[in-house]
Amino acid sequence: MITILIILSILLILYGIFGFISTKLEKPLDIKNWIPSIIVGILLFSISSIIVRIDAQQVGVLVRPSGVSDEELHTGWHLVMPWNDVHKMDKTVWVYTCTNSKGEGAKNHADAIWAPTRDGIKMGLDVSVSWRIDPDMASWIYQNVTENDGGTNGRYMWLEENVIRTKLKSTLALSVSNYSPIEVYSTKREFIQNDVISRIRKEISKYHLIIDQVDIREVYYNSEYETAINNKKLAEQEALRLVDVTRQKEELLKQASINKDIAIQQAEGEAKSLQIKGSSIASNPKIIELEWINKWDGALPTYMLGNGQGIMLNLNK
Repeated sequence: MITILIILSILLILYGIFGFISTKLEKPLDIKNWIPSIIVGILLFSISSIIVRIDAQQVGVLVRPSGVSDEELHTGWHLVMPWNDVHKMDKTVWVYTCTNSKGEGAKNHADAIWAPTRDGIKMGLDVSVSWRIDPDMASWIYQNVTENDGGTNGRYMWLEENVIRTKLKSTLALSVSNYSPIEVYSTKREFIQNDVISRIRKEISKYHLIIDQVDIREVYYNSEYETAINNKKLAEQEALRLVDVTRQKEELLKQASINKDIAIQQAEGEAKSLQIKGSSIASNPKIIELEWINKWDGALPTYMLGNGQGIMLNLNK
């Protein structure tokens, strides 16, 4: 709308100027009322110059000759006198990321945050912080935070490097120090994340920034500790293998002992049986004949001894 007003005012002014020139050259054209067109054009241009539009993603800071106004200009149309200036600030969410992967975070190099655990072992964390300025305190931020590089994003970059990153490192260190490396890596990650959100919100409240979310995306061991963990795992696996081998040997020994006991019991049983049988035969020799009869299949023997002469006779002939 402002652009349309400016274009219309320029056209009216040009219309009036052209009419004025044609009159001076005594070559009147069919252009009448050129003076009112200039007046209307100037008025429209003046109005367009004092109308300021603030988008939905912005908040306006009014700068007067006397200083910065404490009242922000929010989304909509505002009339601002020409001697005042309006600085539009971005109130949308920014995401600051620290990561161990090059090129994925705010910096081109590996930039994970390392914090010591309860055991003194440092853990690396990939972290993203979603933040934005408090729109109702944009004037304070404009006055107190410098635009480091002179550009429109310089103020936000300064806040990320000197406020967000600094407070993130300190709050992570305090939170991670309550847990062991294994807890940080697995079971306590959500607790740490919620604790960091609570801590960092308090830490940056004086800068009038709003923290929407803190996400711990990944956790790393340092190289020495990872090597130690791998060695420990290998040692545990070897210990388990030796335990399994020992268990198998114990089972074999136990089975051998059982077999030995069975053999001893069988031998003792057979010996006792023979002893009983011998005692029975000694007391009654007829038992032998009874045993022979019980085992005879009814067939006569082919050979037998002669009548005490030591001669073998074939009974089948």
